[in-house]
Amino acid sequence: MKILFVSLGCDKNLVDTEMMMGELLQKGYEFTDDEAEADIAVVNTCCFIGDAKEESINTLLEMAELKTSDQIKLLVAAGCLAQRYKEEIQTEIPEVDVIIGTTAIDSIVEAIDEALKGKCNNHYADLNAKPLTGVKRVMTTGGHFAYLKIAEGCNKHCTYCIIPKVRGDFRSVPMEDLVEEAKELADKGVKELILVAQETTLYGMDLYGEKSLPKLLRKLAEISGIFWIRILYCYPEEITDELIQTIKKEPKVCHYLDIPIQHASDNVLKRMGRRTNQEQLRTMIARLREEIPDICLRTTLITGFPGETQEDHEELIDFVDDCEFDRLGVFTYSQEEDTPAALMPDQIEEDVKLKRQRELMELQQFIAFEKAEAMVGQVLVVMIEGKIAEDDVYVARTYRDAPNVDGYLFIKTSANLMTGDLVKVLVTDCNEYDLIGELYHE
Repeated sequence: MKILFVSLGCDKNLVDTEMMMGELLQKGYEFTDDEAEADIAVVNTCCFIGDAKEESINTLLEMAELKTSDQIKLLVAAGCLAQRYKEEIQTEIPEVDVIIGTTAIDSIVEAIDEALKGKCNNHYADLNAKPLTGVKRVMTTGGHFAYLKIAEGCNKHCTYCIIPKVRGDFRSVPMEDLVEEAKELADKGVKELILVAQETTLYGMDLYGEKSLPKLLRKLAEISGIFWIRILYCYPEEITDELIQTIKKEPKVCHYLDIPIQHASDNVLKRMGRRTNQEQLRTMIARLREEIPDICLRTTLITGFPGETQEDHEELIDFVDDCEFDRLGVFTYSQEEDTPAALMPDQIEEDVKLKRQRELMELQQFIAFEKAEAMVGQVLVVMIEGKIAEDDVYVARTYRDAPNVDGYLFIKTSANLMTGDLVKVLVTDCNEYDLIGELYHE
């Protein structure tokens, strides 16, 4: 039986997909990317914001058409949308045979086996169940980098966010399990580990009574074959001096930090339920750059949050202009039911949200282009991502570039390089967000 997997949403969801595929592979199931070959379709859904919900629903409807036309025998919905809207999916998309909740992904084999025998049972588990560990994942990222999910759930309860209700409270994966998983990934050829969670900076608090991310980083850095370790989803209020010093001193840890701050106006931050104010944000950013001058800082912002005034927006513009983030993304606020923010007065019109988003991105574009120009003349170690064969050009990433969200560096050379190779490059030019370079020979 061949299974078509569609993984939507974040990289944390992708890890869940790879775990489900690993469980199925051990039981003899095969996988395909071709709808025409598939016997079964599994959609791992997302519901974080409106656009993600719409994409998940549309994908389920597309797969439902395949089921109706007898192209596939079985349709499974998994992930956040399946957890949150199980009754609605059963009613509105009856072609879905099985629904698997966010903490029940280890039941994927049982669920499909049952459904093939005509027993279509849905599978859920306690939202605060221990994170799944010890699964032989099927790599979907090309093999040279992998996401390592170090925790599940979140305790922050920001007023706009539904994640605690579909993923549960914050639960760390035991350190020994993460080290073992990282060793297995390295044995498979993975050279870059990308640490992900709803919040990476609180890692270990529930298990060890203290923030243990620095200790985890040091243990992962001991693994032979791992060359880069990248950290995503760091809440600014939880960044400690120990973490900063570990990033600074441990050669394998990339000088790159993803810090989703969401806004800079104290009024908006308070309504969002965030734990920082603008002064604290500015102090943290200054501290990071003072200690690690070449650090690449990435953040995300929300524009058009309920009650956001023009003055709040202009304050955010000034903040972005002053802080000059290396990487920045802006989302328009999505009014999610069952969240406190959805019931707040002064909801913002969609056209205003979009206008403010556009203004922020136009400013960031100017900053990003200047940052790219400043890289010209530097020598960097880069990771090869692939080749544009007809142009004899290799595509690479620097330590400043996380996969699929940041830029690339392009190298024109006749040298024979492989995906995952780490090579030294002299940056010779830039093209907007991306860099251009040549192999560097000392």
